[in-house]
Amino acid sequence: MLQQWKQEINECDSLQKLEEIRVSLLGKTGKITTMLKTLGGLAPEQRREKGAEINQLKENILSFLEDRRTFLSAEALQQQLDSEGLDVTLPVRPELIGTLHPLTRTMEEVIAYFTQSGFCVAEGTDIEDEEHNFNALNIPAHHPARQSHDTFYLNSPDKLLRTHTSPVQIRTMKTTQPPIRILSLGRVYRYEFDATHTPMFHQVEGLVIDKGIHMGHLKSCLGEFLKHYFNVADLPMRFRPSFFPFTEPSAEVDIGCSKEEETLKIGAGKDWLEILGCGMVHPKVLGFCGIDPDVYQGFAFGMGLDRISMLKYGLPDIRPFFEGDVRWSKHYGFSPFISAGT
Repeated sequence: MLQQWKQEINECDSLQKLEEIRVSLLGKTGKITTMLKTLGGLAPEQRREKGAEINQLKENILSFLEDRRTFLSAEALQQQLDSEGLDVTLPVRPELIGTLHPLTRTMEEVIAYFTQSGFCVAEGTDIEDEEHNFNALNIPAHHPARQSHDTFYLNSPDKLLRTHTSPVQIRTMKTTQPPIRILSLGRVYRYEFDATHTPMFHQVEGLVIDKGIHMGHLKSCLGEFLKHYFNVADLPMRFRPSFFPFTEPSAEVDIGCSKEEETLKIGAGKDWLEILGCGMVHPKVLGFCGIDPDVYQGFAFGMGLDRISMLKYGLPDIRPFFEGDVRWSKHYGFSPFISAGT
């Protein structure tokens, strides 16, 4: 009897037929259920012996049913996958092709350029502490940037949303021996919001630490990048003295442009446009990270990815960057099949 039922179960070719067999054997009027109902008319000793036999039979049937159900379910899933499969070798329908956000394309371009120049990409967390976001960067306690009107502090003690990607540089210098050449980029947070500022934006910073590094290396590095990024071979550039707590000397970098009515053209012109900040890494910052400033020097620079994206692609307002409007993305976006280096 057991072998016969096992054969019937194994011959089931669908989950529906398997369920019909289960009901015929274990349902309210099923064969095994009926056998259990006859135990009441037997003597106690016989009932115990017969009951154990029927229960063992029931357990075996349940096991056979479960094994067959697992097999049929896997088979049904495979058939579904085969019938709904997508031939990835077919050409993509134009209406299904998405676009890359201008900011994504800018990040790809920046990474592609600097990694080809020997930089490595370093990453960090959005949540930082004051030690790495401010103290290690020689930013004093009374500095306006540390106030709540500029920085987003969290309820957790000493925790905040990073205001720049510089903490990535600090952590790298503390754990890596020079020479160092890294690019850190990602989201940063500051309390500001208008046509050219948002509470969350994107920043890229570069850091080079080695023996004999000087301001000439910094100027050359930035000059070549800006010419490449804006695709202007003869791009005017000037360095204006400035102040940042973490670099000395520090400078603001301007590039040439021409402004006519509401249009802005990057290149030779009578106007200047501030594009980034930079400088030689402050000896105190090197010392905090365990690097001897008498042996090693370095330079650092930082710029807003959203800003240079707006400048290159003629985007007048930063706010649509984060509104998720598909029409905007389709208009300003880029094909994902064209690499950033193309």
